[in-house]
Amino acid sequence: MNSKLTPKQRTFCEEYLVDLNATQAAIRAGYSKKTAKETGCENLSKPNIQDAIRTAMDERSLRTRITVDRVLAEIAKIGFSDIREIFTADDKLRSIADLPDDIAAAVQSIEVAVRPTGLADDDGFKDGELVYKIKLSDKLKGLELLGKHLGMFNSKVGPRRAVTLYLNYGSDKTAKLIEQSI
Repeated sequence: MNSKLTPKQRTFCEEYLVDLNATQAAIRAGYSKKTAKETGCENLSKPNIQDAIRTAMDERSLRTRITVDRVLAEIAKIGFSDIREIFTADDKLRSIADLPDDIAAAVQSIEVAVRPTGLADDDGFKDGELVYKIKLSDKLKGLELLGKHLGMFNSKVGPRRAVTLYLNYGSDKTAKLIEQSI
């Protein structure tokens, strides 16, 4: 961690990485509870503390192999999952080992139950058939998270501006096609 930090600032950085909560990190680092919110905010605005936190996060990301790309890829598996891939071409349920990786990642749970058929075998034991209940992760939530990442649901509309379209007929003949505020 950055050597330009005081011991208390170093502790603040370490504690901030726990839950990304500056107020709680300040308290855990030994700053006053009364001023922890202000101190946490102030610490996060200091370039040397920002650098130390960024470096520590980058090191943790390398160590754990948890990256933004990897998280987005996992969310995409959920968002773009297709239940048809759980079945074979002849509508039989695939074994878990045969599920495509993208689909296996989207499976939230599998429940197996035995449903009696009402038939009995030669020894008098009732036959049953296996019933599988497969629950996929919330597809809509996955798509929502991806859309937010892409900025698709930004409700803030920028300032309106006038746009004029011209049609150029060559040389210096140009006609004004439309003028509209968007």
